[in-house]
Amino acid sequence: MENIIEVKNLAKVFGNQTALEDVNFQVKKGETFGFLGPSGSGKTTTIKILTGQLMQTAGEANVFGVKNTALNNGKYRRRIGVLSDNSGLYQRLSIQDNLKLYCDLYDVPVKRMDEVLELVNLGDEKKKIVSKLSKGMTQRVLLARTLLHEPDLLFLDEPTSALDPANSKQIHDGLRRLNERGTTIFLTTHDMSEAETLCERVAFLHKGKIQLLDEPKKLRRQFADGSLTVELKDGQVVHLPGGTESADEVYRYMSNNEIVSIHSNEPTLGDIFVEITGRELV
Repeated sequence: MENIIEVKNLAKVFGNQTALEDVNFQVKKGETFGFLGPSGSGKTTTIKILTGQLMQTAGEANVFGVKNTALNNGKYRRRIGVLSDNSGLYQRLSIQDNLKLYCDLYDVPVKRMDEVLELVNLGDEKKKIVSKLSKGMTQRVLLARTLLHEPDLLFLDEPTSALDPANSKQIHDGLRRLNERGTTIFLTTHDMSEAETLCERVAFLHKGKIQLLDEPKKLRRQFADGSLTVELKDGQVVHLPGGTESADEVYRYMSNNEIVSIHSNEPTLGDIFVEITGRELV
């Protein structure tokens, strides 16, 4: 499968501070790739390099098969969408008037504006003035603007950080639909549940270095200890280690029809991150 992004030995230094060091990864066409780490780990710096906003100190970053230095060319700009924490919205205009300006900029039919507003659950709010919006609503307007021109490659930097669970779910559903239609998504987040929900592969970034990279389910299995938790009908919750003795005990519970539920104790991505870095994702 074709790689949309290829990063080799990437490094970025600001003065005497190293933001990225020897970073290597690829993102396949049509993939949702999670770039995970706490604030200050280098996630946003990586996006800026991959979108041509910032030049690396060393290494290579190729997008669409060309060096990131070429991405300021208009034909590549139209293929990329970027959601970051930089607003750029006109505060005195309504939501719809803001998006109409970008429809003109990208030569997109105005009807596309209504499609993306429905996707971010703002279809009934489009006449509201931007300065009157909550942080969460502003975040959804920014996402709608990012999606207007249906980019081939979408960079999302903490896309649901200001949203409640209901709106986050709607955004997730919309992103899945985009991905199913072929959009490649590069997602940076410190929300591990969001990454598990959306991403086919994830990379753990800590202090500017990738510590792990794989499919979420493979990482969970890799760090699982084989233990089980069994809930019994008498209210007991039994924790069993892995191995044949536990299998015999589970069989005994099942033979006596005592089991309500049984679960393998695989760690979450957050648990794994703490294990390999010694710190929480905050």
